[in-house]
Amino acid sequence: MHNGQFLEHVAVTGRVLGSLFYFAPDSENNAELIAIMREPTWHEEWPFPLSSLCEINGLFDDSVKKNEPLDEAWQRLFIGPYALPAPPWGSVWLDKENIVFGDSTVELRQWMRAKGIEPATTQKEPEDHIGLILMLAAWLAEQDRRNDLEELLAWHLLPWSGRFLEVFIAQANSDFYRGLAKLTQGTLEGIQSQLSLPIAQKTVYYKGSSPE
Repeated sequence: MHNGQFLEHVAVTGRVLGSLFYFAPDSENNAELIAIMREPTWHEEWPFPLSSLCEINGLFDDSVKKNEPLDEAWQRLFIGPYALPAPPWGSVWLDKENIVFGDSTVELRQWMRAKGIEPATTQKEPEDHIGLILMLAAWLAEQDRRNDLEELLAWHLLPWSGRFLEVFIAQANSDFYRGLAKLTQGTLEGIQSQLSLPIAQKTVYYKGSSPE
């Protein structure tokens, strides 16, 4: 895969996956995306190969109402008020105390400042939300900043995203969000196979709670 094609693929998938993880399902950002993902042929234009395509397609299909509505799933998985089953912030997984705004968040913030990257949100929240990092990856790809893109992924996302997605899938109790996590797994595997940098070895402290 040549460089331009790789960057284009990261830009497309990062925008889609990042938005679906970060914004509410009824938001302007996601309403159209979700409608597209529920079409049986959406995968034909997905840039990275998916080994579990049939399963993912079935999870996005909402013709059978067999679990909680999307808005309720979003509230439980990303907002609360109860403890989130799979917190979407990197420092929760990488910090010994499992806290937001931990050392890994500070490291990402310092890296962004060194690269001249402004936060994508004005809200006072951690920059290491998986949705924000995926959208930042898309932006770097769009700006043809491959070296910075590889650093972001190898140092600040891939060291913890694998474990996060495993726990998220186990805890989701929502076919759509389970499908989103499986799609993200396959996409990140495809992206990782194209990276020239080794993935940083970091201890993942947070193991997640047991499914209810």
